[in-house]
Amino acid sequence: MKLQKTIKNEAKVRGRGLFGGKEAKVVFRPAPEDSGITFIRIDAPEPVRIRATASNLAERSRRTTIQNGAMSIETVEHCLAAINALEINNLFIDVYGPELPAPDCSCAEYFKALKRAGVVEQNVARKEFVITKPITLSAGDACIYALPHYDDGLSLTYDLDYGGHTGIGRQIFSCQLTPENFERHLAPARTFLLEAEAKQFQARGMGTHIGPRDLLVINSDGPIKNSYRFPDECVRHKIVDLVGDLALIGRSIQGRIVAYKSGHALNQQLAKKLYEAAQQQERMAKFGTDALLDVRQIAKILPHRYPFLLVDKVIEIEGDTRIKGVKNVSINEQFFQGHFPGTPIMPGVLIVEAMAQVSGLLFAQRLEHTGKLAVLLSMDHVKLRKSVVPGDQLILTAETVKLRKRTAQCRCKAIVGDAVVAEAEIKFMLVDDEKM
Repeated sequence: MKLQKTIKNEAKVRGRGLFGGKEAKVVFRPAPEDSGITFIRIDAPEPVRIRATASNLAERSRRTTIQNGAMSIETVEHCLAAINALEINNLFIDVYGPELPAPDCSCAEYFKALKRAGVVEQNVARKEFVITKPITLSAGDACIYALPHYDDGLSLTYDLDYGGHTGIGRQIFSCQLTPENFERHLAPARTFLLEAEAKQFQARGMGTHIGPRDLLVINSDGPIKNSYRFPDECVRHKIVDLVGDLALIGRSIQGRIVAYKSGHALNQQLAKKLYEAAQQQERMAKFGTDALLDVRQIAKILPHRYPFLLVDKVIEIEGDTRIKGVKNVSINEQFFQGHFPGTPIMPGVLIVEAMAQVSGLLFAQRLEHTGKLAVLLSMDHVKLRKSVVPGDQLILTAETVKLRKRTAQCRCKAIVGDAVVAEAEIKFMLVDDEKM
């Protein structure tokens, strides 16, 4: 049995952010078993905790960002790569600034700081996910595969193909992810940009504080005013980014990842798929179902009943910050008798109601709100983007924006497949059940 790990002593890393250029500091602190990797924005008016999981990803270009409501932390991939490579499972990371420092534009300083802090075992088995079924994702000519692999640990292969660009060309690198391999072969590899890309970034006001001596800016002859640490440093850094993005699965992975020209966007899509598969696998093993809350448990929390109970099950809950539920839309729904008999479409107001109900289940997770009802107060930014018809499965998500003693606010989405069909910001008043 492999045990969870944290660090023995505190560690610090300082520097300027890669994109924003602001001075920032992170402090790593030991965390108890089953805490996971948790970033804490200390510089906010009230500290904001953001778990390093795929469910907290924010959409950004060319970097990895996590968020909780309106608060985010930019460029976490190098930090997470070092944590993942050192097999650290539980860690509190105090962050002073909107973006993590990028000393050396590699993850070497993070790795060194955490290694000096000392990695120690804890008394609980670590969570693991074994890839048993192939997953394939692609975007244009880029693709990434998650494959079963019957050796222990995680095997990584990256094929970087810059075609006719003589400064980079085609580079392929494979390795088994271990602390030793990472420290020796991957951690020193730095962020790189083509010369034209670097000029575009700085024209948009990003990275204006750095120059070719700080990271690899590459033209047709190779690095400008710099030199490679490895002949294939570019592909090695791509694997560093991939290791950081895979840390968002929140578990040790056994399998093989093969990537061709993949970037953060595709890496993150894979991390989300594996994160969801791991959660489902754990629920099936524990409960015999993928539901955290089934309809019987939901009925104990919500007062709604047929035909107005619009959440069939809950499949993800993260404290009182995020929830994901499911509504299976059947032709037998009562509302289809009149909306519309010849062209059955789920009323948009009922989609919003379903989002409100799953929000009520989220707020009920906080002990002080047990026995309280979330009564709709107002709705903002409501958008109905696509029709929902019989046979669709609505995935309902809600993320807490504010949660106080008597009021709550959340950001909701309803999704069918990969398409967002509705979204809204909903405010609630929390009232005692017996007063209704």
